[in-house]
Amino acid sequence: MSPYTPTLEEVLNDALRLSALDRIRLIEKVMAAFEQEVLEQNRTPLESWYGLVADLGSAPSAEDIDEVRREMWQNFPREDML
Repeated sequence: MSPYTPTLEEVLNDALRLSALDRIRLIEKVMAAFEQEVLEQNRTPLESWYGLVADLGSAPSAEDIDEVRREMWQNFPREDML
């Protein structure tokens, strides 16, 4: 036999029957538990970003970049623009 698990609506109804001070205390306890859960999740190591773009191949060399730059600027400014 499984243990009884109240629904969210039942928990909310019970919480609303508490005094205002007890509701604040309840919220503080729930937030502390939530904070602990979040902290535990953040402790898992992050995956390395190294190799994230490895499938794109090697980067262009400085010479390749210079060559493309020269090609782009060789006709600038064009005479028809002057």
